[in-house]
Amino acid sequence: MPKSKVRKKTAYTPPADRRTPVKVRAAGPTGLAWKIPMFGLMILGLIWLLVNYIAGDKISWMADLGNWNFAGGFALMIAGLLMTMRWR
Repeated sequence: MPKSKVRKKTAYTPPADRRTPVKVRAAGPTGLAWKIPMFGLMILGLIWLLVNYIAGDKISWMADLGNWNFAGGFALMIAGLLMTMRWR
């Protein structure tokens, strides 16, 4: 059986109308102005829930909120956790 012919391929050259790549500046570490509120929100949410469990019925405005205390505490903690996505 005869051997098949090998086709030569031309080298790839990108089109000239393409933009040149933009260099991205490397981001540095996160400052204290981001870390303090991030951890503060998580701890504040935890404290809110603990106070609700321990003395929620003795604090008048917390007793008025009822089960919305859970939403408030978890919302604070989730806000802190969402801030961790931008933490470097």
